[in-house]
Amino acid sequence: MERSRVLLVDAAPGALLGRELERLLGHGLAVTLNLRRVADGAGARADWGGRVDFTDFDPFDEAALLAETVRDGLGHHAVKSRAGVPLRAAFLAGATRPGLAHPLRVIGRAGAGTDHVELAAAARHGVTVTHTPGSNADAVAEFAVAQLLALTRGLRSYDEAAHRGEWRAATAPPEELSELTLGIVGPGRIGRALAGRASALGMEVQAFSRRPAVTSAPAAPDLAPASASARDLASASTPQPTPTPTPAPRPNRSLPDLLATSDVVSLHLPLTPETRGLIGRAELALMRPGAILLNTARGGIVDEQALADALRDPAHPLAAAAVDTFEHEHAAFASPLFGLPNALLTPHVAGMTRTARATAALRCADHIAALLAGRPEGIPVVTA
Repeated sequence: MERSRVLLVDAAPGALLGRELERLLGHGLAVTLNLRRVADGAGARADWGGRVDFTDFDPFDEAALLAETVRDGLGHHAVKSRAGVPLRAAFLAGATRPGLAHPLRVIGRAGAGTDHVELAAAARHGVTVTHTPGSNADAVAEFAVAQLLALTRGLRSYDEAAHRGEWRAATAPPEELSELTLGIVGPGRIGRALAGRASALGMEVQAFSRRPAVTSAPAAPDLAPASASARDLASASTPQPTPTPTPAPRPNRSLPDLLATSDVVSLHLPLTPETRGLIGRAELALMRPGAILLNTARGGIVDEQALADALRDPAHPLAAAAVDTFEHEHAAFASPLFGLPNALLTPHVAGMTRTARATAALRCADHIAALLAGRPEGIPVVTA
């Protein structure tokens, strides 16, 4: 029987690439590897030539992406990415067009979130969309704590002054974290992981959810091929150890009340039509004097111009913000927040730890293989 074809639009980085390829091949899949973002393309060709096919194109160029997906009329049953390569209606229509030997059936994201996919178009064309929710929950929660400490303790300004040879004493002693209330908008996997860490540091934690509380979804089953190594099994699809229970954040019935009663607000929501622009001028004006905003979710949730204007205004209650996700990222990276000393900016790296990357890459390979084999049980699937 002919093997299902998978296009790695954006492969796993560094040494993890080999583990990802072995995982996919172990599932009996035929792999086409895009070398554009592979650091050692020549080495990949030497190591994997004869076992995988190769291509080289800019995945953010929609025309090039479609051309490579359907090259020679063959097509690919699945495409996998990790950096949120846009997969819109035109691509989905072309990748599933009649006459292709292997029309697209599955989109896999090695990471949390599927806002890069036009879900309604995927449904129209019969394409199943999966991702790896929770694979980076601990990593993002840790990063949010790091953002908070960097801002509350003024680490960046002290560091810059010290590198200039200046001995800068604290002008106003900061509050300790145990004196602050943290408000979490979106107490999902990442929000709950942050709540546990913040509670351990003595913070009072409250949370606002746009949906009724639900029981966490079960972990995806272990679908690793028989050839997978013990190390792979330990770090990817097998269930992770259950963390020690921590106090649940105090629920807050409204977003305005949470904003008005939190010293720190951390966003952990998916980007949807309902959450786009959720935090704008009116919401920022509700925050406590001296408040801090953390965004490790998605850029479109916050009105960046409104946020920049608030941070420029010394009379505004918002004192600082840490932003890891932006409306325009990658080659199109631009933001009105550039140059603001009270804005801590990072390039969407909160979830990029070694463990999180490995978990996402290998789990995504398992999800794609299961869906192509007609075994959707326990696999997270996202619909419009």
